[in-house]
Amino acid sequence: MSLVLVKEDGSGLATANTYADAADGDAYHDGHLYASAWTAATTASKEAGLAMATRLIDSYFRFNGFKRVSTQALQWPRAECRDPDAEPGYVPGLLVVVGPFLDETTVPAVVVQAACELARTLLEADRTADPMGEGLRMLRIEGALRLDFDPKDKEPAVPRLVQSMLGRFGEYLGSGSGVARLVRA
Repeated sequence: MSLVLVKEDGSGLATANTYADAADGDAYHDGHLYASAWTAATTASKEAGLAMATRLIDSYFRFNGFKRVSTQALQWPRAECRDPDAEPGYVPGLLVVVGPFLDETTVPAVVVQAACELARTLLEADRTADPMGEGLRMLRIEGALRLDFDPKDKEPAVPRLVQSMLGRFGEYLGSGSGVARLVRA
């Protein structure tokens, strides 16, 4: 069975599986210097990339606000997600910041663009695969050769550019815990 792309239109569709369609991706990549992986791909591959990019975005980000409709399939549209570019409002007599919020009946353009950017990187390589040499700490032939592999050395599933694009609307969950192991010498 082939993929049927259902683009979220801002109404909170229960069947949506993407934030962007192939036409959105084509428009985004018209102004991209490194678009060859996108432009060389078939429409079916572009659509699969966009669907997978949307799944990764929804898996790796905790966005501000909350889902607009409880039955919607994707994280966007969102209610009460603050607009980082607008002037904040204040409740008179209190130091409580309120709104202004993003339009809850749309998917922000930057979310569509981030899905297109991530889809292109997914067409270039599988960023979700386990790193080569996972579990291998060291291989040594005494006196002749020593190879050390970092099993965690791999590109993140969501590139840093996409993390930056979406970071204004929520928190990226894909980074490490920030805990380091202490070794006493």
